[in-house]
Amino acid sequence: MSLTRRDFARSSAITGAGVALAGSVGALATAPNALASTDVEGEAEGTDAAYGRVGYGPLIPDPDGILALPAGFTYRVITYSGRTKLESGETTPSNHDGTAAFDGPRGTTLLVNNHEIGGPYADADAPVPLAEGLVYDPAAAGGCTVVEVRPGGEVAEWVGIAGTSTNCAGGSTPWNTWLTCEETEDKAGSKGMTKDHGYVFEVDPCDRRANKNPKPIKALGRYAHEAVVIDPKRGHAYLTEDASNPNGLLYRWTPPEGFRHGRGKLRTLADDAGTFEAFKCFDSGGKFVDDLSRATKIGTVYGVDWIDVPDRDAKTTSVRKQFTTGQVTRCRKLEGMWWGDGGAYIVSSYARAESPGQPHDGQVWFYDPKRRTLTLKVLLGVNADPSKDGAFDGPDNITVSPYGGLILAEDGEGIQHLFGATDSGRTYPIARNDLNIGTEEEPEYSEFAGVTFSPCGRTLYANIQDPGIMVAITGPWKRQKRG
Repeated sequence: MSLTRRDFARSSAITGAGVALAGSVGALATAPNALASTDVEGEAEGTDAAYGRVGYGPLIPDPDGILALPAGFTYRVITYSGRTKLESGETTPSNHDGTAAFDGPRGTTLLVNNHEIGGPYADADAPVPLAEGLVYDPAAAGGCTVVEVRPGGEVAEWVGIAGTSTNCAGGSTPWNTWLTCEETEDKAGSKGMTKDHGYVFEVDPCDRRANKNPKPIKALGRYAHEAVVIDPKRGHAYLTEDASNPNGLLYRWTPPEGFRHGRGKLRTLADDAGTFEAFKCFDSGGKFVDDLSRATKIGTVYGVDWIDVPDRDAKTTSVRKQFTTGQVTRCRKLEGMWWGDGGAYIVSSYARAESPGQPHDGQVWFYDPKRRTLTLKVLLGVNADPSKDGAFDGPDNITVSPYGGLILAEDGEGIQHLFGATDSGRTYPIARNDLNIGTEEEPEYSEFAGVTFSPCGRTLYANIQDPGIMVAITGPWKRQKRG
């Protein structure tokens, strides 16, 4: 059913008006109840005054050269590709990406960790081992591991799924499993693959037997998946696509009538089960919005319709290429998602020449399924100097903080951070990647990924993708003031 213009106008009035973009990072105005990238106005970056109202203070360089944190915070390396080992004896795979944390037995924390490794297994330096019974395609190098952190600090790691490709983000489910997403469209016979890829798979961190004989959830489509969330009330799945030529889409899957979610239920679905749709946005005047890069104001609200996907398995044509101009809304870098506050927070990392609107270095949108509206909550202006510490760009993985607001992982240019954004429009640094994988003359820092709090909220887990490091951050967490 389409959302009428009258319905949308009513929803827009409730959600709030926008405020104009006032410049690049550090100079963005904010709307009430919106998030924006901005520092404390009038204070020099890095001074105590600049951090006095939100956050935890300036970051202190790490003598071990891995992670800079505010005073009072510490980190611990949980897994390190090539150094730590799996239960089976192989070393931890590389390219850590999306992660979620779950309560395990006897006080343990279980983390399912994606490994974004593409291409043939034989070409990978540190692939996910092809554990017996857990392999989808023996030619593929990616997959997930499950990391168990015990109350005494001991760590164990084992394979959750193997033989998948380019496992980027994903999402946790209300029934405490992990949906891992393949960010690829490689088909059997391409790049050495023996099976089609570009699917979502379910991994159960608590039941190893449930992960045997992996089966793709084809009802959720085949494309360059990024992330997925499940609406716990309505049962819908929302999925992002990170692709270009043309830009990617946001999708919604509606379960078939009578379907009830639960552990292992998704893999029982028929390949064409339910309804699979792409989003189409329009503004308060009813005008079609072709690309999310058109939004230039914090608080911008769009109405959302959903359009049927002709061939979700993309047998001959990529899903995003099955639509003509004017049928759907696009976005260049649809990345991480997280369910919270009754809806889905959705990240767009940046927009450049391949997008028709205004260039930016990051957006976070909030989709309200009840009102069927999409509201711009975070807008990062173009970062003029990514090599300088202080500004943020290229948000990717995201989580909702138990202390208020959002935590975002940077995958941008230059220096990489974990940073927070309060619900009143302030951003603040939480960590900086100090591990230089380039040279002294030309430093290079890998992206952050897999940001997620432990179920108890006392530990923030995050990944440095290259070479593949999972860290646990603890310290004097506090609820952030509105500023």
